[in-house]
Amino acid sequence: MILKLDHIYKDYNTGKLVVPVLHDVSLHVEEGEYVAIMGPSGSGKSTLMNIIGCLDRPTSGSYELNGENVLNKDDRSMAEIRLRNLGFVFQNFQLLPKQSALENVALPLVYAGVRRRERQRRAAEALTSVGLQDRMNFQPSQLSGGQKQRVAIARAMVNKPRLLLADEPTGALDSHSSIELMKLFQRLNDDGVTIVMITHSPDIAAYARRTCDIFDGVISERRSGHINAAQRAEKEAEEEAERALARMRQASRRREQTGGLA
Repeated sequence: MILKLDHIYKDYNTGKLVVPVLHDVSLHVEEGEYVAIMGPSGSGKSTLMNIIGCLDRPTSGSYELNGENVLNKDDRSMAEIRLRNLGFVFQNFQLLPKQSALENVALPLVYAGVRRRERQRRAAEALTSVGLQDRMNFQPSQLSGGQKQRVAIARAMVNKPRLLLADEPTGALDSHSSIELMKLFQRLNDDGVTIVMITHSPDIAAYARRTCDIFDGVISERRSGHINAAQRAEKEAEEEAERALARMRQASRRREQTGGLA
């Protein structure tokens, strides 16, 4: 088992007031699973993701990552666990604006002490795997939202983590880019990557093989939300039809504006 959370509670102390955020949360994830955790704003899902990502500690409970008890580690050891085991994908990409795509992807390898030539080779390989082999020297400002998120995924995967954590990965993307990103996640999962994804969107959660709901800090198993190949093809066809209709409308408006000469 790659991830084992049992009876997790998380409270925040604000002066004299104690604010409970997570209540008796248990979550077990096997290697190779693709799990979506879905909930509205304020449900506790980001707090849960921070605990899973070893960025925060629970008030009580137990947490094993890849068979290792992480809650008895100091901050430095927790950072090493993150580096060895976890890859992160954030809603707002978190790319360094003055660095190229290649340099952004290579950054975790710098912290891992990998030599420069090997860093560049592995970063280039990761960018190629997400279809950005022709954008390696582009800075984030030169990339679309979907391309930025692909860079972020390549960065998350370059160190070959045991678990990929995605926090609202489609939150800053349009519908077409979101679908393309979900295709990439499914391909990664088909290749054996374990994924835990936070989302508020039922449409995005449906791409996962397993869905949990979180509401008011309480988590519950809901259903298998995996979209099969036929459903994906149908959804993609609907999206393409909508785009074609939008192009037709745009062409019609241009003809009207130019008196039928366009």
